[in-house]
Amino acid sequence: MEFGTLITAMVTPFDEQLQVDWPQVEKLIDYLIEEQKSDSLVVCGTTGESPTLTDEEKVKLFEVSVRHARGRCKIIAGTGSYDTADSIRMTKLAAEAGVDGILLVSPYYNKPSQEGLYQHFKAIAESTRLPIMLYNIPGRTGVNIEPDTMLRLAQIPNIFASKEAHSDLDHVSKLVREAPDGFKIYSGDDSYTLPFLAVGSYGIVSVSSHVVGKEMKEMIEFFGRGEVKKAALKHAELLPVFRGMFECPHKVPNPAPVKHALNVKGIRVGGVRLPLVPVTEEEGRYIEALL
Repeated sequence: MEFGTLITAMVTPFDEQLQVDWPQVEKLIDYLIEEQKSDSLVVCGTTGESPTLTDEEKVKLFEVSVRHARGRCKIIAGTGSYDTADSIRMTKLAAEAGVDGILLVSPYYNKPSQEGLYQHFKAIAESTRLPIMLYNIPGRTGVNIEPDTMLRLAQIPNIFASKEAHSDLDHVSKLVREAPDGFKIYSGDDSYTLPFLAVGSYGIVSVSSHVVGKEMKEMIEFFGRGEVKKAALKHAELLPVFRGMFECPHKVPNPAPVKHALNVKGIRVGGVRLPLVPVTEEEGRYIEALL
């Protein structure tokens, strides 16, 4: 179950009518693999605007991504929602499309108990043979997968990793210390890539890797070789970009900033679907200055 240290949560390219731009999907995959050095891609995650995609669009995105990647990177399908039965259904469709793994975000809005979270993820894991990464992002979902719950879930054979999108180093340290051998912890926040590595995490599921993936891979490799000072300097160099993809100069919902950055770089990915809106002129100038 090796998905690498740099995983990009891929945006979904749209045309001028905000329909999926299928030729640009293929071009974006090539760009992320060849230029930004992504080891794996998350397709139809929340950065890919999954809540606004139809089931037909999601399945085709899975199929196109698997076919076009041709084994050059792993394809991880975002199939989680706050409905367990529907998450199982989408996971089965993703498996039929040939994906390599599944990303399951914790249920949002309905705030299940810790036992509810455990039973939700357990039911989905038991419905598939695919390896599963769980996605803990309490700031967005309103519920935290507590370390003890994650450690219970880590005992399920095909749950191989967690994506932790928060700043709690104690939480991550407990997972690193007590998780079974082979269970991997990924940062879900670009700014915490290096701090999380320092306490024992494995890699990053990234948004900023759309534009600075190669540099992020260098930082991770510096740290892995024990060149901590070089890794720290690279982190300091990249931090304004990490911040800028979410605060440009005010907080802007992902993926509007990174889509603007890609468009500026000539990687045409279009706009965002409502209720998200494009960046303002001021925000656009801020992103352009960062690049």
